[in-house]
Amino acid sequence: MSSVVERRLLVNYRVAPEVAASMVPPQMRPQLVDGWAVAGICLIRLGQFRPARLPGWVGLRSENAAHRIAVEWDGPQGRSTGVYIARRDSGSMVNALAGGRLFPGEHGSARFDVRETAQDLHVAFASRDETTSASVDVRTVERFQGSELFDDLAQASDFFRRGSAGFSPARGGRRLDGLELRTDSWQVEPVEVHSARSTVFDDPDRFPPGSAMLDCALLMREVPASWHPLPPPQVAAGSAPADHTARR
Repeated sequence: MSSVVERRLLVNYRVAPEVAASMVPPQMRPQLVDGWAVAGICLIRLGQFRPARLPGWVGLRSENAAHRIAVEWDGPQGRSTGVYIARRDSGSMVNALAGGRLFPGEHGSARFDVRETAQDLHVAFASRDETTSASVDVRTVERFQGSELFDDLAQASDFFRRGSAGFSPARGGRRLDGLELRTDSWQVEPVEVHSARSTVFDDPDRFPPGSAMLDCALLMREVPASWHPLPPPQVAAGSAPADHTARR
């Protein structure tokens, strides 16, 4: 599938590794940066989403959200990295109906509220099943600062570029659907978070106080991208979950 990533906002949290580990499949483990797991919300608007052989004007436009955790696993070729997506939501009924059927990734149906200018962006959504919602306000800035996970914009950009393979529970939860974002135009810009709320990260039953803290946010705009299905992660024989830290 081909598309244009009209806007992709990555809102990132540093999370206690033992909490993150309890939320990922057994064949995976949280990818750590200086002892922290990295999780967050991806708020993405896709345009011209269509089979690659078709022209862009026939493609769909949709607002989508994913709550995710950066993960790694030991495969036959060595260590691999990606994200585990616990839940996807979409404002598109096509995505909600076709996700997990015609293309990988089951989506819940949600209502989105988006307001944006050249500098300011507000994205909020609420799932129609009333279980998941989020609201984020950011403003573009000149410098990347304030993160305890990453020293600079280049380091943050590289971390998330290497985590472009996403895996989410397939219908019935007995396997994982895989989908990879590919682009030759990867570019992010820093933003300052004015407010961020999420029924996932603000839930004390899932994230006890102090175990999930807002760290930084990144913005992508007008990036052509393709999406490719992936098989479930292949785990090397004899491998077991371990505490492998991604060092700076």
